[in-house]
Amino acid sequence: MTAYGDDVDFPIGYPSYLAPEVIAQGIFKTSDHVPSEKPLPSGPKSDVWSLGIILFELCVGRKLFQSLDISERLKFLLTLDCVDDTIIVLAEEHGCLDIIKELPETVIDLLKKCLTFHPSKRPTPDELMQDNVFSEVLPLYPPFIKPASLFSSSLRCADLTLPEDISQLCEDINSDYLAERSIEEVYYLWCLAGGDLEKELVNKEIIRSKPPICTLPNFLFEDGESFGQGRDRSSLLDDTTVTLSLCQLRNRLKDVGGEAFYPLLEDDQSNLPHSNSNNELSAAATLPLIIRERDTEYQLNRIILFDRLLKAYPYKKNQIWKEARVDIPPLMRGLTWAALLGVEGAIHAKYDAIDKDTPIPTDRQIEVDIPRCHQYDELLSSPEGHAKFRRVLKAWVVSHPDLVYWQGLDSLCAPFLYLNFNNEALAYACMSAFIPKYLYNFFLKDNSHVIQEYLTVFSQMIAFHDPELSNHLNEIGFIPDLYAIPWFLTMFTHVFPLHKIFHLWDTLLLGNSSFPFCIGVAILQQLRDRLLANGFNECILLFSDLPEIDIERCVRESINLFCWTPKSATYRQHAQPPKPTSDSSGVRSSTPYFPTECPDPPKTDLSRESIPLNDLKSEVSPRISAEDLIDLCELTVTGHFKTPTKKTKSSKPKLLVVDIRNSEDFVRGHISGSINIPFSTAFTAEGELTQGPYTAMLQSFKGKVIVIVGNVAKHTAEFAAHLVKMKYPRICILDGGINKIKPTGLLTVPSPQI
Repeated sequence: MTAYGDDVDFPIGYPSYLAPEVIAQGIFKTSDHVPSEKPLPSGPKSDVWSLGIILFELCVGRKLFQSLDISERLKFLLTLDCVDDTIIVLAEEHGCLDIIKELPETVIDLLKKCLTFHPSKRPTPDELMQDNVFSEVLPLYPPFIKPASLFSSSLRCADLTLPEDISQLCEDINSDYLAERSIEEVYYLWCLAGGDLEKELVNKEIIRSKPPICTLPNFLFEDGESFGQGRDRSSLLDDTTVTLSLCQLRNRLKDVGGEAFYPLLEDDQSNLPHSNSNNELSAAATLPLIIRERDTEYQLNRIILFDRLLKAYPYKKNQIWKEARVDIPPLMRGLTWAALLGVEGAIHAKYDAIDKDTPIPTDRQIEVDIPRCHQYDELLSSPEGHAKFRRVLKAWVVSHPDLVYWQGLDSLCAPFLYLNFNNEALAYACMSAFIPKYLYNFFLKDNSHVIQEYLTVFSQMIAFHDPELSNHLNEIGFIPDLYAIPWFLTMFTHVFPLHKIFHLWDTLLLGNSSFPFCIGVAILQQLRDRLLANGFNECILLFSDLPEIDIERCVRESINLFCWTPKSATYRQHAQPPKPTSDSSGVRSSTPYFPTECPDPPKTDLSRESIPLNDLKSEVSPRISAEDLIDLCELTVTGHFKTPTKKTKSSKPKLLVVDIRNSEDFVRGHISGSINIPFSTAFTAEGELTQGPYTAMLQSFKGKVIVIVGNVAKHTAEFAAHLVKMKYPRICILDGGINKIKPTGLLTVPSPQI
């Protein structure tokens, strides 16, 4: 708590109870918060000495060393090295030799063991427990088994036992359900219910404020020595215990029934408990997220539910995904993110095995970046925060030799470190799982090809969702390279404060690696009016100091954009290769976040093909795969003759297919439901659509997905670019053209007219 004594102006421990080796070392101040630099005599064996002094006091019925001042006490304790029997000397010093002589031999023996002067000869607490004095009581206490942590290789359920008499267990259950919850949960709920720790400490006069003018010295010498001010007592140890009243919290939770504390996980019905306050909870679930996060009752229910689900991770992974789509309680966010990222295994052993101390070339850059990273936050700006940042970042760099440290990695680390401040191993594990999923190969030494492809796909997404904005930005030359690299390289942590990142990433972690494109477009759409009204210089200034972004609106619009985006439109050849189907991918497909969300399918003949970056850059609109087209057109192959028919699932078509081949080719075979607008005669010299039999139909589909199909890639790209110029949204091109569809047998031939 005090960085081994560095953060306080007083020695830690009561002088009378300090072990001799602790006194002998004195106060040692380190230059930095690095525990390994400092000798640590204080430990379990030092505590055994302190225990011996307490036991001695209990036996003789008085406090030791009360007649000596502090320095005398310390000197006396150090002189015990020269005596044969510490117990006799202490007894003689305090005039209680008769009492000691009457004690049972086993107790005297225990005291001698505890008060052994040299720590090397002093027993450990474990060895002490084997003493004869405990032989009678030891069987009454079950052995303590440290429970396995959530992320470990050992079996968490290995030592679970039920008492033999179950009925006794039922009687023992405390009706004070709140007392069953962990201290962290109760304190968090206490704060939500209006508790203010600082105010409580001020009321008890533990925190005393003094006007700054009163802290100035009255008289100062040239050498800096000052006189006139007594030492400020507030910087010294105050061991007063303050009990925080739970009355306000209990009053707030008085309508919450006992069943709320033990939700049934197998019940598919609403997870909200059936208590008196059920109606209010149902109403709370529809409120804005910021209000839900401050509602004590709602948070109690969510925390208990997530706590139960996380204890059953990974078995309950499906349900964690399902509940995270509603919202994630802030108290449980760190563990929930880890579960969503699929963190498993012995993460602490892995993290401890990484060398975080040996100097590496990246150290200098890390030292420069950390003091600039989210330093408005007290936790991350503290010396301990800096030391943790350094260790986690070094661990990542050392354990990924094929990747390098790029500026921005510190921002990416910040949310994970903040949420897992006392669990560096989990922060490291989350970061190591997040980067390959969303930023695959972004941290290569030469990452230009990865970033260029990413930004090109982002440009196509802007054109797909907002052609008017895309046209304007392209005309003024305001390309994503000028503003979007820090967005994607840090997944928006460089541009938003932490409280906004938490809400943004709650949703991001439920989407796949293409979801960030939709977040980017949603941000641009919030700034749309200002961007359309301004030229290049004004846009540069606008992004140099990004205006306030409504993050809840951004999340809502991102989800909507994602639902409208065909899966293959965001295909990148440098994205993470799809993993073989396993349990984790099965989870994703069975609980999709959005209608279009699922794990990347294995590559087939109908999937998108990789094309050179220059060709990709030349196309304004994204390509979609034949697979996607077949799925969106809802075509099925039926019967022996493979006659394509429409699925009867929905009455309205999701999209319009525009076939731009000449009419002869179109008649020989086309996609069911498509219209024919030959490329050669489609547009006038002014770039307008030529009026034809299908022009009105094309215009009626403005706003829906329109797929351009042809047999010449250059023509389809030009046709799509023309429509984007005319402000048609959601235009895309069929990758591979009509030739990709031919082998499937899904082309129809019109019936001959009689």
